[in-house]
Amino acid sequence: MNRSNSGANLPTLRSHNAALVLDLLRAAGERGISRIELAGRTGLTPQAVSKITARLRGEGLAAEAGHRASTGGKPRTVLRLVPDAGHAVGLHLDRDELSVVLVDLAGTVAASRTAPLDFGAPADEVLGAAAGAVAAVRGDGALPVLGVGVAVPGPLDHRGGVLHRVTGFPQWDGYPLRDALAARTGLPVVIDKDTNAAALGLALQAPGPADFAYLHLGTGLGSGLVLGGALHRGARTGAGEFGHQTVQLDGVLCSCGGRGCIEALCLAAVGRGDIAEAARVLGTGAANLVGLLDIDRVVLGGRTVAADPDAYVRGVRAVLDERARRDGADGVPVPVVAAGGGDRPVAEGAAQLILAPLFGRARGAEGEGEGEGEREGEREGAAAGDGAGGGSRADVPAGSLPGRTELG
Repeated sequence: MNRSNSGANLPTLRSHNAALVLDLLRAAGERGISRIELAGRTGLTPQAVSKITARLRGEGLAAEAGHRASTGGKPRTVLRLVPDAGHAVGLHLDRDELSVVLVDLAGTVAASRTAPLDFGAPADEVLGAAAGAVAAVRGDGALPVLGVGVAVPGPLDHRGGVLHRVTGFPQWDGYPLRDALAARTGLPVVIDKDTNAAALGLALQAPGPADFAYLHLGTGLGSGLVLGGALHRGARTGAGEFGHQTVQLDGVLCSCGGRGCIEALCLAAVGRGDIAEAARVLGTGAANLVGLLDIDRVVLGGRTVAADPDAYVRGVRAVLDERARRDGADGVPVPVVAAGGGDRPVAEGAAQLILAPLFGRARGAEGEGEGEGEREGEREGAAAGDGAGGGSRADVPAGSLPGRTELG
């Protein structure tokens, strides 16, 4: 079901309508928004908005934020989201460390932690470290937690929650990480590639429909693609394997088994301390993406970029500007920016794997998962309300059309 700015006055779409209202409450912040404004922004009838907001208030998701003068009659009651009514854990499992955050419904980080991790250790050890990190940010467990979003190196099966042959760590091939971690934590779990998680989080911060490539340079190199306002995963979650495009035939051996991969060349330059060359190689790959996909913006992130963001932005921009000049009069340089925060956007984006669907911000592009969402809507509580109200579980939508997640 595509998310739109207008609601539907049908009982089968209660969860969809509640998500629209919740998203507007979140966007309004502490200032809040009136029921009349909610009706005007969603296209729902005032009666429908009153029922939805009454249900959200009853479940602790919304509260009064005061009153606002009206053009006539009594002042309008203003409502706001209650951020601490629900939380999500975002977990980033990298090759050498883990990062975990606990965020509230507004996306504010309430707790965080970083610790060393050996991703090449036996699966049970890695799983124990992951579960321990989740428990650490949850503290005494008093806060309602809707689920755990996990960001890991690819390739993987996002829908099935299963890792594939992670570059450099073939022992993970076929491991059911989602189900294993859910069993350890007692919480719903969603997994995705680290680059996709970061791209999702960044896209949700954009004021309008986003269209960009997020390039993550850390212990490896990959990308997250947001195309036409949708996170693009590909049919098998294989999109964005940016680091393993061949840019030098018969080049240096890569950990994936290929030769001349951009990841191998870029990391080799980093290892030599040649940041200018690393940025030039990264820019070459970025220029390939720009040429193939006609993207509007390139965003750089990851620990390695965070060590000298200006040098990487400058180097990548130089390559893209040269490409624009070759395109002639119609060539427009593509903006290059650094995401900032090192690996933090990955963990925060992982939390959005849980939160975004509750606000209608990560629906499938077409059809997939619609039946389940409608069946949830037929129940008295909307999916978002059920999860946050109970405090122990969340009805996270089953997924999206293979390869695409609409972001609003």
